[in-house]
Amino acid sequence: SSGINAEWPLRHLHTTHTTFHEHLPEPESEEETVRINYILRDGTVRTIAGRTGDNVMYLAHKHDIEIEGACEASLACCTCHVYVEGEYCDMLEEASEDEEDMLDMAPELRETSRLSCQILLERKLDGITVQIPRITRNFYVDGHVPQPH
Repeated sequence: SSGINAEWPLRHLHTTHTTFHEHLPEPESEEETVRINYILRDGTVRTIAGRTGDNVMYLAHKHDIEIEGACEASLACCTCHVYVEGEYCDMLEEASEDEEDMLDMAPELRETSRLSCQILLERKLDGITVQIPRITRNFYVDGHVPQPH
């Protein structure tokens, strides 16, 4: 016997690239540096130098930028929802069906909405601007500030 019950439906498991966000190294050269502008809820702009391959949500956490990320990039929530500004939206890979499903739960959805946990920095994205929406679907209690682990 194979041990597989033919009556049980097969489930597909989704995995994401493992990134240890508390240990994201600083860029070592201009060739691997990608600048990202975060527009905060109060309208101020923070420009961060990331590295190619960095995850936009984890980079925000490293630099104390308030993006929640309750599911830790497992595509199970929409708390890291951002708006991608300008032509950079067209430079990103198309959102997966799983990402689209999570975005459907995001308040104030726009055409340029993406989950920041699904955006990996590439050189062509140097100068990208993402705006944090004024409201999010918060999975934590009011006042809780997520801490990187």
